[in-house]
Amino acid sequence: MSSTIESAEHKALRTAVAALGQRYGREYLARVAREGGHPDELWADAAKLGYLGVNLPEEYGGGGGGIAELSIVLEELGAAGCPLLMMVVSPAICGTVIARFGTDEQKRTWLPGLADGSRTMAFGITEPDAGSNSHRITTTARRDGDDWILTGRKVFISGVDIADATLIVGRAEDARTGRLKPCLFIVPRDTPGFGRSVIDMELQAAEKQFELTLDEVRLPSSALVGDEDAGLLQLFAGLNPERIMTAAFAIGMGRYALARAVDYAKTRQVWKEPIGAHQAVAHPLAQAHIELELARLMTQKAAALYDAGDDMGAGEAANMAKYAAGEACVRAVDQSVHTLGGNGLTREYGLGSLITASRVARIAPVSREMILNFVSHQTLGLPKSY
Repeated sequence: MSSTIESAEHKALRTAVAALGQRYGREYLARVAREGGHPDELWADAAKLGYLGVNLPEEYGGGGGGIAELSIVLEELGAAGCPLLMMVVSPAICGTVIARFGTDEQKRTWLPGLADGSRTMAFGITEPDAGSNSHRITTTARRDGDDWILTGRKVFISGVDIADATLIVGRAEDARTGRLKPCLFIVPRDTPGFGRSVIDMELQAAEKQFELTLDEVRLPSSALVGDEDAGLLQLFAGLNPERIMTAAFAIGMGRYALARAVDYAKTRQVWKEPIGAHQAVAHPLAQAHIELELARLMTQKAAALYDAGDDMGAGEAANMAKYAAGEACVRAVDQSVHTLGGNGLTREYGLGSLITASRVARIAPVSREMILNFVSHQTLGLPKSY
């Protein structure tokens, strides 16, 4: 099936998830964030309906689908005003990596819980001094008999307080070459030496951001995910879904903002006609819609390539989708707030806070500049400056 035409199953999934989203909506998520809570009720309902594990293997309680289906779930919840950020991390990154590369024991231990939402996993890659340069990751893993010892720091890690474990990206020494190579480890929340502190964010969200410290954290050999020598492949197996899901998150947010602005422009009357009759108001909204649709098309392409097993093709498309969606989201939110004027900044209309939130898709999980670097080097073959 061509990824450009959505299947009947995908359309039905969109409709069903949109109905769930409408039952909760923006006010629910805003209230949860204000009260310092978590969207547990929505998470539980989405899990009960099978949406959280739609991408995970059926033999472990998942839906047997792929990132295409999971990204639809996140986009539609976002379009209803109540996206679940931990979907990006727990089933999309961690669930995918464990399903593809984990040992049988790791799959049995983690996948059923990740699929039914009863367990969550965070993902720790970003470091204070490395930023977008994963080659500068300084969290190290060294052998000590049969165990591993992890030492290092991570920053801007979402949801560690509610996650049962965090999938940590460290670097271990290659016995043959002596060079450091990436490795992934499952670190349970209460492991001795594994500390966390909340980062005070301007952005108000239910999911908190954390700085992590790993102080001589001792892990059994069973904590290593997959093959010690396939670290880079495993890492990108998680990062491509992360980019696709971030694109879906951004498209959903952009659609939510745009729908509010369109509703307002249809009814807000200052002169004889509603303001939406004026092209200066209507055309920028139409443009925002076009850009969101184009971003969604690239997101569908990226998901189709990833689910088909084309990791290289998916890498390029996932980066492009994330770039396009981030730009489209920021412009849609900006134009929507502008359409409402002063009302766009009131709590009643709930758009003002999206100005900050929409920037996230331009910054994380990889900045738009690094995506442009990727495309200029990998796609266009231009030389590197770094």
